[in-house]
Amino acid sequence: MGVSVLVTGGAGYIGSHMVQMLQERGDRITTFDNLSQGSRKMVIAGEFIKGDLRNPQDLVELFGNRSFDVVMHFGALAYVGESVRKPRDYYENNVIGTRNLLNIMLDTGVDKLVFSSTCATYGIPEQVPIDEDCLQMPINPYGRTKLFTEGILADYGTAYGLKSVSLRYFNAAGCDPRGVLGERHHPETHLIPLVLLEALRIHRGGDPSDTRLNIFGDDFDTPDGTCIRDYIHVSDICTAHIAAMERLLDKEMVGAEVYNLGNGNGFSVEEVIDVCRRVTGVDIRFRISDRRAGDPPVLVGSAVKAKKVLNWQAQYADLERIVETAWQWFQRHE
Repeated sequence: MGVSVLVTGGAGYIGSHMVQMLQERGDRITTFDNLSQGSRKMVIAGEFIKGDLRNPQDLVELFGNRSFDVVMHFGALAYVGESVRKPRDYYENNVIGTRNLLNIMLDTGVDKLVFSSTCATYGIPEQVPIDEDCLQMPINPYGRTKLFTEGILADYGTAYGLKSVSLRYFNAAGCDPRGVLGERHHPETHLIPLVLLEALRIHRGGDPSDTRLNIFGDDFDTPDGTCIRDYIHVSDICTAHIAAMERLLDKEMVGAEVYNLGNGNGFSVEEVIDVCRRVTGVDIRFRISDRRAGDPPVLVGSAVKAKKVLNWQAQYADLERIVETAWQWFQRHE
């Protein structure tokens, strides 16, 4: 019969890929999403319930008629720059909404949660690659909301026996290798989709010199002046959630655990654009804009702990392969 899994935010980019993977395992899936960021068409399996984490009554109705073995929580606002401009929205959704979710879980006896966290909790890291013991000093509201939630999970684990695994992942990228699901945000802020959308414009006859691609800052303390990030394929993020779920179902596990997810390799913005040029065969150009508020210069993670404890291993370690999966999807669907 599989496991009964609630996926919050399952109509979004990562959540929809998660639903697909759970379906392939034979699990019973319920997706809960307010569709502010996601698309109903992206939910390809299971039951879909439209609702909002900020509305306790929506959660009462959701949990009142269903039983869940595990909750996978992707339902967050996740734009760094937007969080600086609209911190109220981020604290209401990411903190208060998650608190509502945890409380209804306690009230209904659901005691297992996989939490979609972020490397943004580290802020400007004291060392690279970043491991789970590095000092956490987020420099934007988005990162602070995730760190605050991790603290709630630890307290709920101690006081109420809630079992949780928080996965702090780095830059999610790529698309379903079979081309069924992809990456689409409104507005789009992720680097690889923005570069590929520019490549697609040129591929369809656009003038390369009339570029729509903006790079935010070229004066960071990095070799080429652009930000360096660690990119991890969305499918690898999903397999890590499966590994985390299996750990939660192990009766020996207690309390709150945290793991980084990444490939351990950093690529600058310019290096990512070069990879996209090779994959697409398109002369992609860009403009330099001012830095975005809240962007650290370097974020590269160590996933040694996840490999050791969760027995998880990234299958898409090559950035070129990650970009290829995204390019295949964008050519078909954009």
